[in-house]
Amino acid sequence: MTPEYWLPVVFAGLMAIALLAYVILDGYDLGVGLLLPLGDEEEKDLMIASIGPFWDANETWLVLGIGLLLVAFPLANGIILGALYLPVAAMLAGLILRGVAFDFRVKAQDSHKPWWNATFAAGSLIAALAQGVMLGRFLTGFAPGAAAWAFAALVAIGLTAGYALLGAGWLVMKSEGRLQARALAWARPAVWGAALGVAAVSVATPLVSERIAAKWFELPEFFLLLPVPAATVVLFAVLVVSLPRLARRQAAGNDNGCWLPFAAAIGIFLLAFHGLAYSVFPQIVIDQLDIWQAAAHPQGLKVILAGALVVLPAIFAYTAFAYRVFWGKTRELSYQ
Repeated sequence: MTPEYWLPVVFAGLMAIALLAYVILDGYDLGVGLLLPLGDEEEKDLMIASIGPFWDANETWLVLGIGLLLVAFPLANGIILGALYLPVAAMLAGLILRGVAFDFRVKAQDSHKPWWNATFAAGSLIAALAQGVMLGRFLTGFAPGAAAWAFAALVAIGLTAGYALLGAGWLVMKSEGRLQARALAWARPAVWGAALGVAAVSVATPLVSERIAAKWFELPEFFLLLPVPAATVVLFAVLVVSLPRLARRQAAGNDNGCWLPFAAAIGIFLLAFHGLAYSVFPQIVIDQLDIWQAAAHPQGLKVILAGALVVLPAIFAYTAFAYRVFWGKTRELSYQ
């Protein structure tokens, strides 16, 4: 196997890992931001505290994924970021609003604090919707027309509901008492919203892409892919059944199983990402470029790979260390 063949595959895998890590890790803190308006003032502080040690580091994975796209697949980078200029700009604006609001809300006068809370929630909503639009436009190969944009809007709504589910699961795991009870209540509509989003996108995707439809429904590939939607249905069923039971346990002061909603939500995202990767690979711009056509020169990729083999373990180690240090239930947020 020549370097011209395996190096693009390696970098596609690294980019997929970075984007998957971003979607899950930043997904839950975006979800907490989406849910922020539902809490009272004390609960809002605890919700922010639950993501405080993690949220900015979670965005490192987005920077890594886009960086790998830029240096490893320069032809695709020009097409993708050119076509997604507006939603990318909207996403960055949302992330900036979140970053500013996170610090200013605790320093602001009491009369101004609700505005910063609203800014944090608005930034979370803008970023989540923009990411969904980006994914939807990518899946249609950036096709023009109202139908393609309607599909992108559908993906945006579904992804936002999924982030809300991740955020609710995170709060169930990290909080206690009244906030935990309310997070369990918030998770229930989020489950149905995410389920409807996944179902709608699953139905619409093969309709907007003949290539993806062929990969899904041709034999024997159909039977190889079938466990993915089946397992997804099982995980949604687990959430529907377990959330009322966890609520009853929580009311009785029993915290056992508080990790289950978050773990199930992660499982759903992993399965959805697997289905997406299966559907798209080896295309990096659907119906335009595959990873070998878009890849940089093999000599350059070898140099970049050497750097990635240093950077990636460092990011993994830092992430694991941070989650280990701040494991356990959330306590009052302090900037002292």
